Parts: sequence; structure tokens; C-alpha cells
Amino acid sequence: MAMQDAFTLYTCEELFTNDKEKTSPSSMELHSPVQRRDLGRYQTNYSQFPETAASLVLFKMDNSEMDSGKDSVENVVESESVFSMLDLFLFSLIAGLLIYWLVFRKKKEEIPEYKKIQTQTPAVRETSFIEKMKKTGKNIVVFYGSQTGTAEEFANRLSKDSHRYGMRGMAADPEEYDLSELSRLTEIENSLAVFCMATYGEGDPTDNAQDFYDWLQETDIDLSGVNYAVFGLGNKTYEHYNAMGKFVDKKFEELGAHRIFDLGLGDDDSNLEEDFVSWREQFWPAVCEHFGVEATGDESSIRQYELVVHNDIGLNKVYTGEMGRLKSFETQKPPFDPKNPFLASVSVNRKLNKGGVRHLMHLELDISGSKIRYESGDHVAVYPMNDVTLVNQIGEILGVELDTIISLNNLDEESNKKHPFPCPTTYKALYNSWVLEDRRNILAILQDIPSLRPPIDHLCELLPRLQARYYSIASSSKVHPNSIHICAVVVEYETKTGRINKGVATNWLKNKVPTDNGLKSNVPMYVRKSQFRLPFKSSTPVIMIGPGTGIAPFVGFVQERAWLKQQGKEVGETVLYYGCRHKGEDYLYQEELEQFEKEGVLTQLNVAFSRDQPEKVYVQHLLKRNKEHLWKLINTDNAHIYVCGDARNMARDVQNTFYDIVSEMGTMSHPQAVDFIKKLMTKGRYSQDVWS
Repeated sequence: MAMQDAFTLYTCEELFTNDKEKTSPSSMELHSPVQRRDLGRYQTNYSQFPETAASLVLFKMDNSEMDSGKDSVENVVESESVFSMLDLFLFSLIAGLLIYWLVFRKKKEEIPEYKKIQTQTPAVRETSFIEKMKKTGKNIVVFYGSQTGTAEEFANRLSKDSHRYGMRGMAADPEEYDLSELSRLTEIENSLAVFCMATYGEGDPTDNAQDFYDWLQETDIDLSGVNYAVFGLGNKTYEHYNAMGKFVDKKFEELGAHRIFDLGLGDDDSNLEEDFVSWREQFWPAVCEHFGVEATGDESSIRQYELVVHNDIGLNKVYTGEMGRLKSFETQKPPFDPKNPFLASVSVNRKLNKGGVRHLMHLELDISGSKIRYESGDHVAVYPMNDVTLVNQIGEILGVELDTIISLNNLDEESNKKHPFPCPTTYKALYNSWVLEDRRNILAILQDIPSLRPPIDHLCELLPRLQARYYSIASSSKVHPNSIHICAVVVEYETKTGRINKGVATNWLKNKVPTDNGLKSNVPMYVRKSQFRLPFKSSTPVIMIGPGTGIAPFVGFVQERAWLKQQGKEVGETVLYYGCRHKGEDYLYQEELEQFEKEGVLTQLNVAFSRDQPEKVYVQHLLKRNKEHLWKLINTDNAHIYVCGDARNMARDVQNTFYDIVSEMGTMSHPQAVDFIKKLMTKGRYSQDVWS
């Protein structure tokens, strides 16, 4: 029943109160919906069984007469005579009342019937990639697990390549399809499944590949006869290098699928693009050999989208940077996620460092009323915008009016991805500045190669869409439930060409300053859950290592331990190892940390100032100095270890230091010490939140 129908039902019924003076149907009155519903049920029963009402009246009157009767023998005959006449009178009266009620009673009001509102059934998204491939004549599907857009870009390039070999490919998001249909791929002649899988964090799948990963772990599906190939995207500075690509490749082999080309491993710490191109150049000859096809020799660039210029469209129908829903920044609706970020206002933006050339900042995002929940250790994702100056220079070089309203429409009408970004929009919202070549962004490339003047719509098609930037949250929701804190360093450096390159997100955030004139500086954001968590038991000791902005999650951890202590909880040892360049220059959160130490929340505050003396001192040096205490915490007290910051050098050096401490203090060989630390990681007692 529709809500309107239900409301009409309650308001159309005759309903009555339980007022003792208003017991007849003619004196009924309306009450609240709940009362109307309950009382209406009794009223309906009352009207359906009139004989019950008559019996009740008769019972009452008989009792009243019996109460006034005499017990004397002399009155027995008289009483019997009186009762006989009274009974006759009563029955006559009741019969008359019943006839009157049946003939002259108010007719029960008919409840009006309302037509149900016919709602249009939304279009059902095609979840069968097999049926789509059959319908569109495709025989290659390239699935991508992508967090920043690179794996998706590689998948699109591979699907476009296929036409050069007489084949037809499609790129596909595993989140949108039923991957259990992979066994049906054999129904399509000369079919092939390719996987471009990025590894996120500490060996985790990307958000859009999480369900695929979970399914693949549990399934025992028979993939005999299915052809496949995998290219992984990873970073060697991380502990679990290319874990997702390796997992998919191995699992498909175990399920009986046929690998037609070797697993490709791209290293973002070196040159990911070069790794991909090298793998791709060998991949296609292997495909040709397997299927007995030859290259067509057509090396022309294939366009995936066509440009449509809108001259008569209202501005209220134009996207201006929204992730998905049009005008979602004007009308906010929870829940908030990557496709529907919350527009948080910046309530605090202050510089943390006291000197030096760098700019380290602390921001606070107001999430009041958003229903966003977070835990210490989670990440906040923010969607930045490109530098307007750079965008305008692109328009000037290419001779384009950037406020022109355009759409890029997919030439494949069957594709789920109709546009590379929400359309219609303007050129100004599309430029992505991070495409670098020898530290040249796209503007520098266009400036340095005057003959290079591509159509701007083609440029927009080729450049990946600006992605969210992730920051470790520097606050505890127990202490700050309505705000999320960010600690970041502004990226700005001079290139070999003499240009100044600026980090897109940090420079954008730097200029998000609260004002007193009522205008808000807003940041589109959402929260990404993390496994970087405090121990379940507050009494468990924690060892935190976070130099530089790696201090961020530990500010939240310490805030939470202080809060737990205030609640009367037993809190274990809380040990922090922090590092910076100079004590008087970039000692972040110095006052707060020293206050926590004074209050006994931080049981140890160890700070390494790397450049305040001739020899550089880092956090790993302080760890070695305190090896006895650390070994006791780890081996005897079951402490949890947390590392946050640079993956390339710091995290690796810290891990090697722990190998040395365990080996020396635990009298183990180096391989045994390595195994000891690996087991801590498996148990969740050695966690890392690192980046390169």
C-alpha cells in the first residue's frame, strides 16, 4: 500500500475515543494516527457484531434488577410475576432498538479507493558481460582494479589495441558485472579475459575489485578452456609488492584457466608506464600466435568518444565538477562515498612549522550533520581542483573557449560507461595536471612543442580524470566527532626546466582558508575505512613510529588513549617515536605531544632531530638505543607496532631495525627474526600506513 493510501485509510475511518461519556458510534471523534488505527479496529468489531452490544446491555440491566430484589418468601410469587412482565418488556424494548438500529443506523462510510501511482521501473543495468560481448561482437574483455585511474587507463588502451589484430575488446569494471560468468567465456570464439589489477595499501585490492577478490578467494569454479592474462600495478617499496596481480594470476591457473602470456608486473617506484608498454609489446604477438591472427597494420589512433557541442542547454543541466549526481554539491544527500562526496567546510587551516622553506599545515573539516563516522587510523579522501592559471593557459595555447558546454559520448552505444566523466560540462572542469614527462606537466609539454596542438576534446579523452587524494586522519572521533583533521606538507619544487611544479591537492588545500564574511571554503570528501587500528584492549601497549607528517594517525591514537584514560579505562604503555629536521623549525604538534607526555598519556616521547647535529639522527637510531625496552614490550607484553610515513626509505629502515633488535635480543638468526616480524604482521601486531 502506498503511503498516501495508508494515510487516507486512517483519516477516512470513523474512529472513537475511550472517553466514558462518548461510548456510542454517533459521538466518535478523531485522534492521532496511532490512536485512530487502534481504536478503529475496535470500532469495526463493534459494528460487525450488534448482538454482542445487545447482550452487554441486557447483562447490565439484569444485574441491576437482581441487586434490588428481596429474598423474602412472601415476595416470591410477586417477584416471579414482576420478572416475567419485566422480561417481556425488556425483550420488546431490545427488539425495537435492534430493528431501529438496523433500519435507521448511519451507513458505514465507504473507504474511497485511490489509484496506485504507477512508478516507472528504472532501467536494469546489464550485469552479464557475456551477453554484452555476444550482443556487441566483442571477444576480449579487459577487467581493471583501479584506485587512481591508471589501471583503468591501461585497460582502455588494451581494449582499443584489439582492433589492430582483427579482434574487438571492451574494458570492464568488475564491480558492475557478475564475474561468476567467467566460465561461460568459452561460448565466445577466440575469447580472452585480461586483468589489469592494481594493489592498494598493504597488499589489498582496490575498492572496485574488493567483491571480485572476495569471490575469487572462495570460489572453486571450473575455468577450463578460459584464456587469460594479467598485468599487475604495484610499487616495490611496499611489503606486498603487486600482491593483487600475483593472486589473480595464480588463482586462475589453479581454477584451470589457460595463461596465454606471462604475468606482467609494473613498478610505480621505477617507471610504471615503461613496464606496461614493454609488457604490451610482447603480449599482442603472443595473442596473435595463440589465436592464429595477424596484425592489420592499422596504427591509427582510435577514438572512443565523440565530441558534441551544446549551444542551447541550460546551465542548470551542466556538471561543474560533481562526481556523479548532477547538483550533488548543492543538494547533499547521505550516504557519502567516492561517487557522492560530502562538501565539508574548512573550520581551521593553520601552519604547523615555525620556520624553514616548507609549508606544513593542519586543517579541520567540519562534518556536522553529515552522519559520517570514522575511527582513528581511517583515511579521508578529498577531491581537489586544478590550478586555474594552468587550466587557462591550456585553453590559450590550444585556442579554445573553456566555457564551451560539451559532451564526450561513447561511440560504443552498449557500453555502461557512456562518458569518460559526467556530461554535459565545460572544458574548464576537465584538465588533469599530473601527466608528467621529465617533470613536465601537460602544459609544459605543449609549451615546449609548438607543433603539438591536439584537439582539446581528444586531450580530455586521453588524460585520466582527477582522482581523490588520501590523507591519514589526524584526530579521534571520540574527541572530535564532528570534525576530521588533516596534517599535510605542501608540495612545491623546481624542475630541471626551471619551472615550479605544485602539488594539485596540497596547494589547493593551502588556499582553503576560513573567512569571517560568511563564505565557506568547502572540500568534497569522504572517509575510507582502514585496517590501521588501535588494539581492541586499551591495556595493550602500543609502539608508534611516525616521522614528519607520518605523525598524523598517531595524533588521533594518542587523543583516543587520553580519552580512554579519562573514562577510567586501564591504558597500556603508549610509546611514540617521532622525527623531524630541526626542533625549532618543523617539530609538528610539539605543544600537544609534550602536554600528553606531562599528563602521562604518552609514557615515552622519543624525538629524532635529523639535522640539529653534524651526524644525522633518524627514528631507527632511537629504536636501537631502546632495544631492551622495545623487546620487553614486544615479546613479553604483546605490544602492537605501528609505522606511518615514507615507504621508500623510512619504513624499510625501521623494519630492518626491528629485524636486528629481534635477532639480538631474542637470540635468533636473521631469517628467524624476519619470520618473527612476518608473524606479527599476520597477527595484526605490526601495521603500516605508508606511501611513496
